[in-house]
Amino acid sequence: MGKINGLHHVAIATGNMKEQLQFFSDVLGMRLQGLYWMHGVEGAWHAFMEMGEAQFAFAFVPGNEKIDIEYGVTHAGSGAGNSAPGSMQHIALNVDTPEDLLAMRDRIRSRGINVFGPLQHGLCQSIYFGGPEGLALEVATSGGAAVPLDNDGTWIDREVQEMAGISDAELAAFMNPAEYLAEGGAVRQPVYDPDKPHNQYSEEIYEAMLAAPDEVITDASNKWSEPPVNNIANKR
Repeated sequence: MGKINGLHHVAIATGNMKEQLQFFSDVLGMRLQGLYWMHGVEGAWHAFMEMGEAQFAFAFVPGNEKIDIEYGVTHAGSGAGNSAPGSMQHIALNVDTPEDLLAMRDRIRSRGINVFGPLQHGLCQSIYFGGPEGLALEVATSGGAAVPLDNDGTWIDREVQEMAGISDAELAAFMNPAEYLAEGGAVRQPVYDPDKPHNQYSEEIYEAMLAAPDEVITDASNKWSEPPVNNIANKR
C-alpha cells in the first residue's frame, strides 16, 4: 500500500506548445489526449500526450517563451551534457521490443530527424536524438535485455557507490526502503522547515497554503474535476 508503481506523467516546460505537439505527434506518433487551462495557474495551459499507461505533458506558463535556453545550464543538450541540478538532463521513452526500437528509428528518420543507435546497454538498448526547444530525447527498450535491471545488486557498481559517498548500510536501505503502514491520511502537515525541499511560491501564498486544512484545498479543487468540453467558463 502506498508504493509508487509506475509513471503517471512527466511535465516539460515549453514556450511553443504547437511545435512540441507537432513533433511528438508526427515524429514519434504519440496521441494528444488533453489541451486545457492549467488549474489554478493564471494564464497557463498544458497538454497531455498518450505514453502507454502514462502521459507526457507540456506546460506553457506565460513568460516561458522569454527565457533563453543556455546549454550546460538550463538544458543538457544531449545525454552527455551538463545541466543545473534538479533540471531534466534527458528523458527516455519506452518501446517493448528491439524490433519496435528499429521501427521508431525509421519513423524518426523519415521525418528528417537525425537519430543514433541502438546503443547496447545490457539492461536496455537505446536510440538518441534531439527535440524542439533543446530537448535531449531517447527511446529505449528492455525487451530481450542481456542482463535485466533488478534489485539484486547486479547493476550496482561499487566504485560509483564509493564516489557517491554511499555506505553499504545506506545502499542496503536504498535498495530496500522501509515499509510504511498507511495511516488513512491522518498525518498532519509538518511545521515549515526551511532546510526541507519546498515548491517555490511567494511567501504570502505559501504561508496560506500551509495554513489551510487539507480538505479546504481538496474541496477548492473540485471545480476542476470535470473536463473542459469546449466550455470556456471552465478555463479557470
